[in-house]
Amino acid sequence: MLMSGLGANFEFDLKKIIALSTLSQLGLIMMILFLGFPKLAFFHLLTHAFFKALLFICAGMIIHVMNNSQDIREIGYVINIIPYTSSCFIISRFSLSGLPFLSGFYSKDLILEVFSINNINFIYYFIFMISVMFTMSYRFRLMNYLIFMGSGNYVFQSYYEDKNIIFSIILLTFFLFF
Repeated sequence: MLMSGLGANFEFDLKKIIALSTLSQLGLIMMILFLGFPKLAFFHLLTHAFFKALLFICAGMIIHVMNNSQDIREIGYVINIIPYTSSCFIISRFSLSGLPFLSGFYSKDLILEVFSINNINFIYYFIFMISVMFTMSYRFRLMNYLIFMGSGNYVFQSYYEDKNIIFSIILLTFFLFF
């Protein structure tokens, strides 16, 4: 959990960042199972499935618009080209980080509560808190590249957002709120 979060902070490949994020969340689920809370682990797995599916669909559309380039240093200002997809991508990153009133918040808040209340070793608690901070760190880093940074000189593929894909993206985004 700690190593994958650290690796995601230094990676520049969009799909690898999302994959390392998944690995970090699976480590979190394993720690919850280790503490003896299988229902909480399953709840986090379900919420994680919704925002991770949304992340991969949005990342696929971003990569498609960028002529199959996965380097996040080149995706700057993509929010101006595909605004719905980029906005839903950002919302799913917020849910991954546990922003209040999104589905990721409810599972992560319960997990933080379980870690705080249970009588566990301080080292496990410290590793968990550092991993949560790494999650916030690579989320901010990816959003920074998506909105503000990037080369800005990259030639984007002419693309419109397909209504069927937008419908599925908005449906998954709706599930992040409930």
